[in-house]
Amino acid sequence: MALTITNLSKKYNAKTALSNYSIEIDKGVLGLLGPNGAGKSTLMKIVATISKPSEGTLLLDGVNIVQNPDAVRKVLGYLPQDFGVYPNLNAYEFLTYIAAMKGIGGKELKQRIDMLLEGVNLSADAKRPIGTYSGGMKQRIGIAQALLNDPKVLIFDEPTVGLDPEERMRFRQLIADLAQDSIIILSSHIVSDIETIADQVAIMQDGKLLTHAPQHDIIKQAEGRIFEVMLGNADLNSFKTQYEVIDTTRLSDKIRVRYISTPDRIFKASTSVTATLEDAYLFLTRKSS
Repeated sequence: MALTITNLSKKYNAKTALSNYSIEIDKGVLGLLGPNGAGKSTLMKIVATISKPSEGTLLLDGVNIVQNPDAVRKVLGYLPQDFGVYPNLNAYEFLTYIAAMKGIGGKELKQRIDMLLEGVNLSADAKRPIGTYSGGMKQRIGIAQALLNDPKVLIFDEPTVGLDPEERMRFRQLIADLAQDSIIILSSHIVSDIETIADQVAIMQDGKLLTHAPQHDIIKQAEGRIFEVMLGNADLNSFKTQYEVIDTTRLSDKIRVRYISTPDRIFKASTSVTATLEDAYLFLTRKSS
């Protein structure tokens, strides 16, 4: 299974949300990274056939899903960023309702709902009204509904928002299991989630694709450009006017500063450090801005 996106553009009146976007997505996890307004949600809505592109084609195994949206809808699981629930329904009732909307039924439905509720750690709360759930619990019921039809194309827009560290770990394991047989597109502002989950990474900015490659190749682009230095408290503001600071950590009376530079203009007493995906993401987006 492969999803081929070619010269995709989306315009809203005078605003261009996506511009000439081309990418091929195979089985596994594609992590989407980009600042707010980069076009990630727009791209995912188009792949989910909720929105139509202004230009371009989307092919799922050679079938044009803009012209034939049912070709993807029957194998699609989608968790939008603004996922809503029916607060008076409990988890069983809500998932049964969503299953009916998707045309899923039969004697195995209850067994599948039980399995999904266990997978997202909601079995003990399954008969409580969803309106009494915390934000993280509502997010987990959203993940469960996306998996109801055993989808082969999964789209998750900020799926770990509101999840505690243990639930994020559970979600990552769930995705790892699904990635063997599915195309998974996952957008997150939490770079560590993408770093843990994604086989491939696509970095977007201003509606354009900056780069798309295996994660280790993305990180390689920042090698030799990431440094650390210890500074006194009084020196940080001046340092920020000269260098691209990624992160700061206070250590007693000193501050450890991680920053982007070229080897020929590093600050005195700096050391080169191994780049991470977050370093590469910041390096690439700041370089192109």
